[in-house]
Amino acid sequence: MHEDEVLGKAYDARLMRRLLRYLRPHRRSVVIALVAIVAQSAMQLAQPLLTRVAIDDYILAGNLSGLGQIALLFLVILIASFGLEFVETYTMQMMGQRIMFDLRMEIYGHLQRLDVRFYDRNPVGRLMTRVTTDVDALNDLFASGVVSAFRDVFILLGIMVILVIMDWRLAIVAFSVLPLIVLVTRWFRTHARE
Repeated sequence: MHEDEVLGKAYDARLMRRLLRYLRPHRRSVVIALVAIVAQSAMQLAQPLLTRVAIDDYILAGNLSGLGQIALLFLVILIASFGLEFVETYTMQMMGQRIMFDLRMEIYGHLQRLDVRFYDRNPVGRLMTRVTTDVDALNDLFASGVVSAFRDVFILLGIMVILVIMDWRLAIVAFSVLPLIVLVTRWFRTHARE
């Protein structure tokens, strides 16, 4: 059994720190993507709020004159959200490709420096898998996984803030299930890899 088949921890902070150093040369892209993520999260949170305003303040009140302004604002938010998503996706994909290039060059340079006996002891197919497939998986981590996690966190925090502002009593009831969700998530995280 090769050491590759041994499962490690679901999250390894030391390994994550080593991987995040590949982001340093791309700080500008990271900042652009983070700004786009935060702004897009705000745009997504604004859509249900505008729907609430349209229904409560205009449709139910029978005042349809201001409904056109709400619809126009909703359209502007949708277009801005689309533009921000494009900026975020483009930036993250370009950054992912550059990081993948850096990783592959570093791995290739390392493989060139290894002694010939290393290649006698290790199957070439396994080494090629490390250079290609594993680097592609890391590209997915940088270009998609991290982005989704940040976006979800920002949206969740925004929803929590809006809930507290709209009705803090209802927010407390909604938040009462959070300890159970945290417990189930921790249990699942520890047992899922097994």
